[in-house]
Amino acid sequence: MQYVLIIHEVADYPVWKKVFDSAAGIRKAAGERSYQVLKYQNDPNRIVHFSAWTSIEDAKRFFESPELVKIRAEAGVKSPDFIYLEQLEAGTL
Repeated sequence: MQYVLIIHEVADYPVWKKVFDSAAGIRKAAGERSYQVLKYQNDPNRIVHFSAWTSIEDAKRFFESPELVKIRAEAGVKSPDFIYLEQLEAGTL
């Protein structure tokens, strides 16, 4: 499985979440298979988006697309950091 970890600050979480939710269809069509949204404990506008993808190439194509640059601006995203990850191992304890 391939994963993407995105860490970014948003201007206003409820505004960001509305845009994020409305983009579910295009995220799925692009190859996102599952996601988690987390926040920093002491900063509600510091968001972590962790998602599983069909491939790193699909994820990069999506996140680097002009359409997504525009959507991020509408959502109030500030300086996102994208980390592309390949799973080596998984387990349950």
